[in-house]
Amino acid sequence: MTKPLLITMGDAAGIGPEIIAKAFRDWPVDLACCVVVGDVATLRRAAALTAAPLALPVAQLDNLNEVSSIPPRCIPVLQRCDLLAPVPYGLVSVLAGKAAGDCIVWAARAVLAGEAAGMVTAPIHKAALAAAGGRMAGFPGHTELLQAEAAAFLGRALSEVPVRMMLANDELKTVLVSIHLSLRRAIEAVTFDNVLQTLQITHRAMGASLGRPPRIAVAGLNPHAGEGGLFGTEEQFIIAPAIAAATDEGLHVSGPFAPDTVFMRARNTLRKPGEFDVVVAMYHDQGLIPVKYLGVEQGVNVTLGLPLVRTSPDHGTAFDIAGTGRADPSSLVAAIRTARRLAEKSNRAA
Repeated sequence: MTKPLLITMGDAAGIGPEIIAKAFRDWPVDLACCVVVGDVATLRRAAALTAAPLALPVAQLDNLNEVSSIPPRCIPVLQRCDLLAPVPYGLVSVLAGKAAGDCIVWAARAVLAGEAAGMVTAPIHKAALAAAGGRMAGFPGHTELLQAEAAAFLGRALSEVPVRMMLANDELKTVLVSIHLSLRRAIEAVTFDNVLQTLQITHRAMGASLGRPPRIAVAGLNPHAGEGGLFGTEEQFIIAPAIAAATDEGLHVSGPFAPDTVFMRARNTLRKPGEFDVVVAMYHDQGLIPVKYLGVEQGVNVTLGLPLVRTSPDHGTAFDIAGTGRADPSSLVAAIRTARRLAEKSNRAA
């Protein structure tokens, strides 16, 4: 790529720095032209933890242009947060939350300004982000923070930059109508407008990725997709009308289907190709559990609807194993590969 791909450090008390270090150590080709936005001392601690059997130097960059001079298996870091020293592993920290937020904001603004091709975000701890206070306390996660940055950059209201979360691996892709809401609020978010908007965003994003109109399946909200109104009427009066409206717009949408079977129908394997390219799920756990069950190590979170490329690994900060050297970087590497592919397609389209 002609521009670097940015990797934000994530929460310094979690496994983010460790999986970044392991990725640079073991996948130097995939990590070519990648720059870490984070804390140099924290990355050096992670590099020391994962150095065997190879030395893993960390280079502090002054600007993004210097990445071309960095050799393989060397971690280039832009210091874009204030940590006086690495924070303790496995503990919620105000300092770590603020540092994580600062890195995300800097990286997002660099990508939006055209200085970088895209961004891959290592895991953050939502309680630490909230504990940081100030502006950061208003965001439950990466997605909402990036939506706010994109809206500010575009000079639009937040409602004019709708975003959705897609979780994907080689076998299954799901997009969520709502993201980080309580289950009660998530059910309330199943409205005609939200479902239709999710279908439209999914169609545009998946169509650009596939090069053809995607086959979209829609999961129902209730058991058996409501069973004709016996177990709930959302399918009849909200979801089905939204599907009909999307179909009238030319989208290839089917459903609503029973949530306990639609993901199996969409699963794509060597033995049996999936019937659909993506499933739209009504709420967070409904869509994420099937993908994560197939293997967290290959799952990738992609934010749809942003005017920038953003992916992340399909797991959290794993405070329970942070600092032990046991973290698996596979999902991060998959996220980097996905971001690179999306950025290259975006460049060609431009």
